[in-house]
Amino acid sequence: MSEQSIEIRLMGGIDEIGQSEWDACACPEAGNGSPPNDPFTTYRFMSALEKSGSVGPGTGWQQQHLAAFVEGQLIAVAPLYAKMHSQGEYIFDHNWAHALERAGGRYYPKLQIAVPHTPATGRRFLTRPGFEDIGKRALIQGAVQVADNNQLSSVHITFCTEDEAVFGEEMGLMVRKSQQFHWRNAGYADFDGFLGSLNSRKRKNIRKERAQAQAFGGEIHTFTGDQILPEHWDAFWQFYQDTGARKWGTPYLTREFFDIAQDTLRDDMALVLAERDGRWIAGALNFIGSDALYGRYWGCIEHHPCLHFELCYYRAIDFAIERGLHTVEAGAQGEHKLARGYLPSVVWSLHWMRDEGFGNAVADYLEAERDAVEQEIEILTEYGPFKRAVVEEQE
Repeated sequence: MSEQSIEIRLMGGIDEIGQSEWDACACPEAGNGSPPNDPFTTYRFMSALEKSGSVGPGTGWQQQHLAAFVEGQLIAVAPLYAKMHSQGEYIFDHNWAHALERAGGRYYPKLQIAVPHTPATGRRFLTRPGFEDIGKRALIQGAVQVADNNQLSSVHITFCTEDEAVFGEEMGLMVRKSQQFHWRNAGYADFDGFLGSLNSRKRKNIRKERAQAQAFGGEIHTFTGDQILPEHWDAFWQFYQDTGARKWGTPYLTREFFDIAQDTLRDDMALVLAERDGRWIAGALNFIGSDALYGRYWGCIEHHPCLHFELCYYRAIDFAIERGLHTVEAGAQGEHKLARGYLPSVVWSLHWMRDEGFGNAVADYLEAERDAVEQEIEILTEYGPFKRAVVEEQE
């Protein structure tokens, strides 16, 4: 099949594509009722962002989704946004923006292929089965062409898979290597089995933290699916607002997002809530994939020692072990996660710069950064909490 027969269109909203067509590319593995590899590129999640106003006019995330067609059949899509800032991305390029603007250039708007506000690795070039290579190639060429035709500074594909990073590099994009902290399930029967893989000092520290957290004077509940009730979102919205105001100035997600999530996403979520004296005081929201749990948001209205660690990290491990999930991705940054069993893991992104000279400077930066990231991962893994034999096995 010739590439000239592919038609690329920009879509102003995911509803222009429709759920069945979008999901046929985004999560074909879920066609038989199985869970998606991750829920973030599914129609129901992307649509919730758009319908709730969490992306779109006034947010700096203007959807312009790429769609590739062959003889009228949709073969591939990519969640594409015109960005007026670099907020909500978690792969930081503020220094690039400042450098280009100091040199007299204009960095914004730029194009971003990503899941907004979500630092979770997953497929970004979403292809119908049988069209993997031709679909990815068409989407990459289409995004670059759109940026070039409109004299936009750059294209960024963030939190893509390693396979996509390799594919993009072969097509001339620049690869960026960053790191997060992920927990890996080595077939543990329970939390004590996980603790048994740690060295003695870290094992004792985690037991102490869990005991401190659970002494806050209330109970901790994990809800998923129909167990999640509208009243839980009323409480969680308070927690989310507090965290959003402190971290970002204003929360990225609107209140309506959580109402829509109650209707369409509750089977994809595990909500951990702490209750004391008849009211909810803290919570952590996770999303469930076919083989991973993704920690996303945390907040509280009362502060208690180690409660954050319990709700965000240890309860996530409990849930993953119970469900037989292989990985817990606990979100961006946070070297404090290392002591709690979360090891450094590589995350990938791809980048294209329209200005050749600026692109060369970014390429030099990325090469030096890659070396630094690789060294840091090696050092952090060496000083992690696991017994040496366990580390070698995980490697």
